[in-house]
Amino acid sequence: MTVTIRDVARASGVHVSTVSRTFSAPHLVNAATRTRVLAVADDLGYRPNRAARALTTGRTHNVGLIVADIANPFFSSLIKAAQAQARLRDYHVFVADTDEDPQVEEELIQAFAKQVDGVLLCSPRLTNKTIERLGEDVPLVVVNRRVKGMPTVLMDVGRGARLAIEHLVGLGHRRIALVTGPSGSWTSKEMQAAAATGEADVVFLGPNPPTELGGMSAVTDVLASGATGVLAYNDLVALGLMEGLAERGTVVPRDMSVIGVDDIVPGRLGSPKLTTIAMPTAAAGRMAVDMLLHSVDAEGAPGVTTLETSLVVRESTGEARR
Repeated sequence: MTVTIRDVARASGVHVSTVSRTFSAPHLVNAATRTRVLAVADDLGYRPNRAARALTTGRTHNVGLIVADIANPFFSSLIKAAQAQARLRDYHVFVADTDEDPQVEEELIQAFAKQVDGVLLCSPRLTNKTIERLGEDVPLVVVNRRVKGMPTVLMDVGRGARLAIEHLVGLGHRRIALVTGPSGSWTSKEMQAAAATGEADVVFLGPNPPTELGGMSAVTDVLASGATGVLAYNDLVALGLMEGLAERGTVVPRDMSVIGVDDIVPGRLGSPKLTTIAMPTAAAGRMAVDMLLHSVDAEGAPGVTTLETSLVVRESTGEARR
């Protein structure tokens, strides 16, 4: 016979509504009670009917997560952290990749709007106006982009850029190249604003694809700029840049110092190991899920959370050659 929610309630010694909340809103149930109910449900082989629950509550208990490029390791820890946090709240996460295409991004948000309770939009390429319009159809939380009136999780890349430039200036670099990312990127704008306030002479080179190939393509402009230090849009660009410099006979960090952004694993494994701005991607993933589910569960003013970044000094930066 099929095990029902009433069977679980009877065996657990709790009310049916408590069992229902354990599966639909576990954060509202006492931890000890939640553990007992889940154990009894597992022993009895009870599985909640999500489709029936959605018809009753109007909730799918699904979340969409849209990233600009799933091949970029920057998004890996964010996705894993978001999925783990969602599971704690009995939510499933559907992940989609836009391949840096704003049209695909818009189509995905529209498709998700019919299937999920909300969408996490990570490093979006759409205009703010379009994001605001789409937010009228489905709850959105934006990660790594500031959109007025929208719940937002930011990673303070501006602070990281200032630390990176201060580090290069401290090593004697006076002319620094900032290799920017895609046109309209919030991260690029934050890095440019931070660089403009420093002591160094900073030349902006871009826009560039946010990939290793983008870094390799920027080598000619970097060498022509007369810079002795480079701050790249992300670690992939920095790694591509170092590869291209090596092909030209330019030794890092003897001839050129290079700093990336993100602190992805490949940057720690090469030689020289990459100096980088560490981004709190896992924390951002968890925070974004919490913020989205809060906006789904309760009305309130949209919040903006800014997470701190840090500079990790490794082997790709050194003193400027005299």
